[in-house]
Amino acid sequence: MNKKTINFKGKKILFMLAIVMMTSVSMMAQKICSVDINDILGSMPEYQTAQRDLDNTAAKWRQDVAKEYDKIKGMYNKFQAESIMMTEEMKVQKENEIMAQEKKVRDLQKAKFGPDGALFEKRQELVSPIQEQVYTAIEEYASDKGYDYIFDSGSATGIIFANPRYDKTDDVKRKLGIK
Repeated sequence: MNKKTINFKGKKILFMLAIVMMTSVSMMAQKICSVDINDILGSMPEYQTAQRDLDNTAAKWRQDVAKEYDKIKGMYNKFQAESIMMTEEMKVQKENEIMAQEKKVRDLQKAKFGPDGALFEKRQELVSPIQEQVYTAIEEYASDKGYDYIFDSGSATGIIFANPRYDKTDDVKRKLGIK
């Protein structure tokens, strides 16, 4: 081996070492941690109380809906038993009454359990303030401890805190010519 080969290998090793060190330094610059939001919420007495209240409310409303469906079933059974003695006009009228009652119960069910229903609203009322309290505490913790990213390890929500200085959305928009 000659001196040039050794010198080239030495430079190559130094270059690789420099890259590894720069990568290590840049990785150390970002502090990352995770928390389990479900565990935190489950440990909070006010969350447990709110969840119990929601569960009780939902159970009562499910029972109310079930009672209404039982009434419809009774109407239908009565109709079947008496339909032999009914005129065609009376049958149509009873069928319409049963269908109207079914629609009424489906509407009640949607009003209670639908995406914008009363249960969703009650959940927002009871649980959202507690969740906001937890997210505020996480943001304060991240700020106090210098964390750049905090992930939720208890669910699939992903990042729950990200330091805004790492958000490069505007840079990408500018590159695309979007304002």
